[in-house]
Amino acid sequence: MSSGFTVVRGILMLVLCLWSLSSLANDAIRERVQAIHQGFPVSALGEPLLAMDTLSAFYRHRGYALAWTRDEDREALLRTIRESARHGLTPADYHYNLLASFAAQPPDDLDPESRADLDMLLTDSLLLLASHLLDGKVNRETLEAEWTANRHGRRLDEVVARALENQTIGTLLRYLAPSQRDYQQLLEARTFLQSLLTVPWKPVAGGPTIRPGMTDDRLPTIRQRLAALGDFMPTESLEDQVIERHYDDRLMSAVMRFQARHGLDTDGLIGPQTLAAFNITPQQKLTQLDANLERWRWLPDELGETHVIVNIAGFELRMVKDGTEVLNTRVIVGRPYRQTPVFRDQIRYLVFNPTWTVPRTIMIEDQLPIIRRNPDYLRTMDFTVYRGWGADREWVDPETIDWWLLSENHFPFQLVQEPGPRNALGQVKFMFPNQFDIYLHDTPARALFTRSERTFSSGCIRVEDPFRLASLLLEEENGWTREHVDKLVSSRQLTTVYLKQPVPVYLEYWTTWVDSDGTLQFRNDVYERNPRLISRLTTTSPTLSPDQASSD
Repeated sequence: MSSGFTVVRGILMLVLCLWSLSSLANDAIRERVQAIHQGFPVSALGEPLLAMDTLSAFYRHRGYALAWTRDEDREALLRTIRESARHGLTPADYHYNLLASFAAQPPDDLDPESRADLDMLLTDSLLLLASHLLDGKVNRETLEAEWTANRHGRRLDEVVARALENQTIGTLLRYLAPSQRDYQQLLEARTFLQSLLTVPWKPVAGGPTIRPGMTDDRLPTIRQRLAALGDFMPTESLEDQVIERHYDDRLMSAVMRFQARHGLDTDGLIGPQTLAAFNITPQQKLTQLDANLERWRWLPDELGETHVIVNIAGFELRMVKDGTEVLNTRVIVGRPYRQTPVFRDQIRYLVFNPTWTVPRTIMIEDQLPIIRRNPDYLRTMDFTVYRGWGADREWVDPETIDWWLLSENHFPFQLVQEPGPRNALGQVKFMFPNQFDIYLHDTPARALFTRSERTFSSGCIRVEDPFRLASLLLEEENGWTREHVDKLVSSRQLTTVYLKQPVPVYLEYWTTWVDSDGTLQFRNDVYERNPRLISRLTTTSPTLSPDQASSD
């Protein structure tokens, strides 16, 4: 009896001891949360806590109690952080190295202060990862890396609390990351590119353009390169060095496939641009793909059952209706010095047979030099000249104006191009009023759509198949057919048609994506936007200085 009592007494003492240690750890958490509220930087085990506002909300809601008491939750979190690399994120940003060093040590072996630190680090890492998967690591507006969670007001503290309560830490990545098919396809493509990192990537030497039928010592390397990328299927006969050095039809087809999915002219000629594309390494492609995964994380969870997406870097417009792509057409975007901005809005109305009121910058920089060279330009292109603006403007005979006396500081005129086939906006424009004064429109300059790189506009987006787009936007709610659209265009009457239900439109900038055929596409970074984003994306989390670390 005495022996049994001793055992029970020992167990009770152990429970009381553990309870006391947990209570002290909870008190330590409370102190750290209070320090956060007072505006102090707070560190844990020497590393800064970064998602501080959401972190404090999480612990307040649970009465400052320890959260990570189950071994399986901590193990699942470490696996989840490791898997974040598959999404182009950096595990070290989420305290991975420090947390991994504690993986084999039971938290109960730690003193209360260290246990509180470890618990808050675990929570901080998950809050940061959740924020970066939901909203992106880099702020879309400032292109700066962000370390404070909950940028868009989501209750990430509740997300983490539910995951701990339901023991679903291991499935959190799938729940938090974008669910769109485009994002998931990029993840699969990333796995493929990752597999190429071990493949030798010998640079293809420069030199004269290689044309079909020629023999060249660079062709064996080119064949190997195309085979590794999946553009070329080698055969047994390729072991013959003579064949390897000969540019035959099979190889030309592979080169043209490669050119097509890199946005190059599909002429089959292996010239400087194609050679440069061959020499982009898998690591460079992987980094570029990661930048585009981040851009997808900037988008809302739901794009809308019906929506329009313009890929600026891909010179492409897609319309999705009821979840199915119904239009894929080429577009022309802004020149590098008049870049088309990235933003989202809603198409609210269409204008058929529009006039074009020339923006002041274009009047001075583009139109004035043309008018000076060609006095008949305004008449042949159906321009009307007005002095002044608004209701008080007055018609002016352009032949009475000395165009050589005008300048940026003295240009009191307005140019308005009348509706018609010569109008710079074509015969329809799609309006989503915005601060950038950007819209979609038709164009008379049809030949430019044949170019592989289409940066020719002053910022607005020219659509190759605008009447198909108009029909799709109007057919359901307005009952319009393509014949209805064509008849209105032929009338040359200025007509505005409002959509009963505005359609979301997204102007995005993707240099890597997987198309509807499952083909991985790459494009030139025409606006040179990737380097800055990649730099911020690969920036690791800040660390506290020794003074900061000791201040709390």
